[in-house]
Amino acid sequence: MPTLGLGVYLNDECAEACRVALLNGYRMIDSARFYQNEEQVGVGVRQSGVDRAGIFITSKVFHSEFGYDKTTAAVKDSIKNLGYAYYDLYLTHSPLGGKDLRLAAYKALLDAKAAGLIRSVGVSNYGVKHMEEIRAAGLEMPVVNQVELHPLCQQKPIVEYCKKNNIVVQAYTPLLRGAMDNPVLQEISQKYNKDAAQILIRWSLQNDFVPLPKSSQASRIISNGQVYDFEIAAADMAKLDALDRGKSGAVTWNPVDTD
Repeated sequence: MPTLGLGVYLNDECAEACRVALLNGYRMIDSARFYQNEEQVGVGVRQSGVDRAGIFITSKVFHSEFGYDKTTAAVKDSIKNLGYAYYDLYLTHSPLGGKDLRLAAYKALLDAKAAGLIRSVGVSNYGVKHMEEIRAAGLEMPVVNQVELHPLCQQKPIVEYCKKNNIVVQAYTPLLRGAMDNPVLQEISQKYNKDAAQILIRWSLQNDFVPLPKSSQASRIISNGQVYDFEIAAADMAKLDALDRGKSGAVTWNPVDTD
């Protein structure tokens, strides 16, 4: 799995964004059935000319399609939309829908993996209790948990659990949906002569997260990927860490506590 990916939620120019990203070094694209752009991801991949085998593509099944048969059908439809034979990673999009349905959906993804339709199985927006539910059911643990994650919402109990159990933490909304006027963030941005988005992405990388910044602008897509030529010092990382507001710092739905 690459260490940085392109998110494509609410991207009306998804194919072009994917093409630009792939031509500028990105090798991971994060989509979902809810985004309704799986087909456009496939178009962008083909237009880029980059070999599909070298690209890590993710999708997710929404809770409205949970349940063994519905999730199995959803995976097959996702593959049809993409226009390639498999996904590298496929997630349950959230823990909504209740225990029985989400476990059935997860089991369907494991069976899709066994059938070669997807290469790895993960979850998104899962709290510790939801991951423990998978363990208690005797199922293979997820390889990824994708959650909202940035300095204002650090999801510490979830991150601690994932790291302890060798589950990769992917960070969605790493750029605070553009609300980057925090004075500490701006101070550190000026110190390193980097824009605030690059500081946020670098913060994720130095915490061993896999950030998934999104943009439809070519210049932003390119600059968001230019984060490997500097390192944030420990003292400045500590300043960013101190911004944590817990769950109140979330800027999206963040359903990690659902029953």
